Amino acid sequence: MNSLSVVQIILLSLFAFFQINEIITVGIGFGNPVNAGLIAGLIVGDMKLGLAVGATLQLMILGVGTFGGASIPDYATGAIIGTAIAHISGKGINYGIGVAIPVGLLMVQLDILARFANTYFAHRIDKAIDRNDDKAVVRNSLYGAIPWGLSRSVPVLLVLIFGEAFVKNVLNYMPQWLMGGLKSAGTMLPAVGIAILMHYLPIKKFGAYMIFGFVAAAYLNVPMLGVALVGVGFAINHYNSIIHDKNQSGSGSNGLDTEKAAEMGVDDKGVITGDEE
Repeated sequence: MNSLSVVQIILLSLFAFFQINEIITVGIGFGNPVNAGLIAGLIVGDMKLGLAVGATLQLMILGVGTFGGASIPDYATGAIIGTAIAHISGKGINYGIGVAIPVGLLMVQLDILARFANTYFAHRIDKAIDRNDDKAVVRNSLYGAIPWGLSRSVPVLLVLIFGEAFVKNVLNYMPQWLMGGLKSAGTMLPAVGIAILMHYLPIKKFGAYMIFGFVAAAYLNVPMLGVALVGVGFAINHYNSIIHDKNQSGSGSNGLDTEKAAEMGVDDKGVITGDEE
C-alpha cells in the first residue's frame, strides 16, 4: 500500500476547491473528470492511473449538463478521490472507479446545499445594489465561491483522512428526512431554473414553439435530440421568413415599407411627394 503526504492531501483538497469554481466561472475544462483525474494523478505521482480513472468517469457524463439548475453526479470530484484511493490501496483502476461513483452521487446532495448556501450572498448582493454599493456587490460575489469550494474540498479532505469507508457511512447513516429534503429540493431546482430562463425569453412571441416541444417530449416521447432538431428546423424557417420580409420591404421606397412610405409622402423612388411640415 502507498500513502499520501500531508502536502499531497492539501493539494488535492485545494484542487477540489478550485475545480468546481472553475466549472461555474471560466469553464476552461479543469472540472472535467478526465482532466481532474489527470491532475490528481500528477499530484499522487501516478498520471496513468489518474487518466484511466478520469477518462472512464468522463464517459459516464457525456452529453449530461446542469441546465436549469439541475444537479448531476460530480464525477470530477469522484475522479480526484478515486485516483487517490486507488493509489493508496494499490488495487488498481477498477477499485478507484468503484469508489469514485458513490462519491459522485454524494456530491449531488452537497451540490444542492452549496446552491442554497449561495442564496445568502445573493440576498446581500440585492441589498448592496439597492444602496449602490459596488464594492459590496463584488465582495459578496467572490464570497459565493466559498460554499461551492467547500462542498468539494471538505469531502475530499475527509475521505483522504478517514478512507473510502467514510463515504459509505455518510450515505448509509444520513437521516432520511435530510436525504428526502435534498431530493425534493433537487427536483424543484430545475423547474425554478427553467422558469427564470423563460422569464428572459420572448415566450409571448414564440410560445407556440415551446408548447410543441413540450408535447413532443412529454406525450409523443420524442428524444431530446429529436426535439432539438425540430427546434433547429423552426429556427431556420423563422430566420428565412425574416430575411424574406426584409427583402420585400426593401424592394420599394428606397428601403422603406411601401405603406409607411406613402404615409410619409415618399414615392417608390424615394422622392418626397407631399408638403413638408
